[in-house]
Parts: sequence; C-alpha cells; structure tokens
Amino acid sequence: EDILKVHARNKPLEPGVDLSKVARITVGFTGADLANLLNEAALLAARYGRDAVTQADMEEARDKVCFGRERRSRKISERERKLTAYHESGHALVGLHCEHTDPLHKITIIPRGQSYLCATFSIPKEDVYTKSKLELLDQMAMTLGGRAAEEIIFGDITTGAGQDIEVVTRLARMMVCAYGMNDKIGPIKYGDFRSHVHVRYDAPPVHESS
Repeated sequence: EDILKVHARNKPLEPGVDLSKVARITVGFTGADLANLLNEAALLAARYGRDAVTQADMEEARDKVCFGRERRSRKISERERKLTAYHESGHALVGLHCEHTDPLHKITIIPRGQSYLCATFSIPKEDVYTKSKLELLDQMAMTLGGRAAEEIIFGDITTGAGQDIEVVTRLARMMVCAYGMNDKIGPIKYGDFRSHVHVRYDAPPVHESS
C-alpha cells in the first residue's frame, strides 16, 4: 500500500479509491508492476474522459497487467457464454455458503489475452502463512463449484473445469501426503515434494477457466 501511495502521488485519484484494497489484489507485484498499474489506470481514466482515476480503473488496470487486454470482439456462442456465466456463478455461490473461504471479490466472464476466458476472485482479509483443514476443504468445494453448476443446469460437463480439477487434485494430494490431514493415514509424509510445504497463502485465489 505504501508503494502504491508513492506511485499515486502525481495521479489524481477520486476520493473513493481504496489503495488498501488495490494492495490486497496485487500481492506479488513488484514496484515496477505497481507503477505500471497506476499508469494504466490513469490512461483508462483519460480514455473515458475522466479527470480522476476511479476504483474501477484500478481494477481494470490490474486485470490488464495480469491477464492482458479485454477481448470483447472474441466470438463466443450464446450457449458457451451462458455456460461460462453459470460456471463462474457456481464458484461464487459455493464460496458464499462456505464458512471458511476468503471473501468473494469479483466475477468476470470477459475474455482477456490468448487463453483467459473467465475467473472468480476471492481476496483474503490479511496475509496468511498457514491454512487449516477446514479452510482447505472449503477452498476445494468452491473450486469444484463451477463443475457442479454445469451438471445441475445443463445435465452435462465440459472441459472448462480442467484447471479447477488440476488445482483440487494437487491440493488433495498435499493434504494427504504432506500435511497429514487424512485420518486413516495420519501425520506421515508420503513422497518427495520439491516445493515448500509451508507457503505464504496471501495471493487471491482465482478460479479461472480457459
């Protein structure tokens, strides 16, 4: 947040702009990334004829830096657009009904870049270095909410949940084999995990489809 304030000194910001929220959705950004985000937000404000940068400009600039430009011209059939909307709504609804998930921040079904099609964002309230079993189970439930919505609404499933399944599979394996969170197997480590077991859980979870 302090770095954002430095780069925002010469940028006119609307009174409602919350830099603390911007900081929470830009975890992992370098100083140069944050400077780029502020510049992009200022360009967006100028493009739309505004005298000051809004919170929406900040959000749009963040998405552009992370995922690329909007591709509203990308041809998507009405069926796939509807399926995408229900898929992301599935993530959101499950997340809202899970006690231990991070607060829902935003859903988008606007394509960006070459492969980005849609996403559901959750933002943690604070930096977190550990996750409980209940939190991980709720995270898995939310991640699979998109696939569940497809089955309920359309009576069919698609490849849209491919990345969700990859994320959940890795998380389940880590819970059983590295974190000792399986009652039958117990606190025993199975396998050789090269990645750090204790990781910083402060990046906003993103349920993305491509």
